[in-house]
Amino acid sequence: MSTDSCPPLSGPSFDADPYPAYDWLRRNAPVVRLPLPGCSAWLVTRYEDAVAALTHPALSKDPAAGSPEWRAARLGLPLDHRPTMASHMLNADGAEHARLRRLASAAFTPRRMRGLRARAQEVTDELLDRLEGPEADLIAALAYPLPITIICDLLGVPEEDREEFHRHASVIDSAAVSDIDKVTEATDALERFLADLVALKRTRPGDDLLTDLVRRSNGGEIDGDELISTAFLLLTAGHETTVALIGNGLLALLRHPGQAAALRADPALLPDAIDEMLRYDGPVRNATWRFPTAPVVIGGQEMAPGEPVLVSLLSANRDPAAFSDPDAFSPGRVGEPHLAFGRGPHYCIGAALAKIEAEVAIGTVLRRYPDLALASDAAGLPWWPSAIMRGLFSLPVRLR
Repeated sequence: MSTDSCPPLSGPSFDADPYPAYDWLRRNAPVVRLPLPGCSAWLVTRYEDAVAALTHPALSKDPAAGSPEWRAARLGLPLDHRPTMASHMLNADGAEHARLRRLASAAFTPRRMRGLRARAQEVTDELLDRLEGPEADLIAALAYPLPITIICDLLGVPEEDREEFHRHASVIDSAAVSDIDKVTEATDALERFLADLVALKRTRPGDDLLTDLVRRSNGGEIDGDELISTAFLLLTAGHETTVALIGNGLLALLRHPGQAAALRADPALLPDAIDEMLRYDGPVRNATWRFPTAPVVIGGQEMAPGEPVLVSLLSANRDPAAFSDPDAFSPGRVGEPHLAFGRGPHYCIGAALAKIEAEVAIGTVLRRYPDLALASDAAGLPWWPSAIMRGLFSLPVRLR
């Protein structure tokens, strides 16, 4: 079906509010081919179809399964699919995916999560203590530095190197599909950064995940490309979703002051509120690329081997077939689970950590600033133009 009458699917107005376009697609073209720079891709928008695509055994995550047109278009992360940066669990299937995921899972044990909650509270308090004056940008002041600090602690990035990582990662987080040269330059820099960091851990080991991965590499459990790729994935994906979750969640509460008041009165409601933030305006616009390894039918559309497939998590989480009154922000709702962290074997390995950081950051802001309010028109807030992520460049607020 033609999408000529669909609201725009790109540009600042779409970035600010993509939900009218997704609503049109769900009703009129729920699985549709859309043009991208250099190729086209299938977009899946309904909840039921999204679950089918996310769990389909013939939809591969390996970029090598992508069509020649998709590979030539230099899409995906990293854009040139170099082995040293793309050999991680997000780009693997089956036994290879399970092996790489198992090696990284040691960073996300319940014991370690308890320690990281305490660390997240310490960092949040330090960041908010620095704020002076009646106004602040909560993205720059809190949502960005908190996850950066936590993931760098987890992997063992030295304090003196964190600003460099932050500079390169911020380009990858929020770049538009068309910013190929800019993201390639940042990827080049991150590759050098990570190679140097791995070399450092070989000579100066620490009590951190990267040191553990280096030891496993020495024992033959993970090769050099997989080691650097895993570090790249955890450092970038390990903070960008949380940056967006904290920012989007705070904005939802600023737009719904009654819900913010309820959370201040009963902080025990916060975990349910975080889940609703993830459903209502989650940090991931589209799940990362998938490619049929055989003809696949989703939503009545046949997808040929190699054709790129994107699953719209934002759209699926607003599907009225799965959620009652889906455009309402309603913490504590019952029904289908949201898809903000995906579904199936590639469910986000860092989901628990992201939720912990969001609970700590948002709960502390609500407690410390009872008069918190937006300092600018919500309609004019700047959003990332990324095809994968959904987050704010800034969130100006009045603190008191």
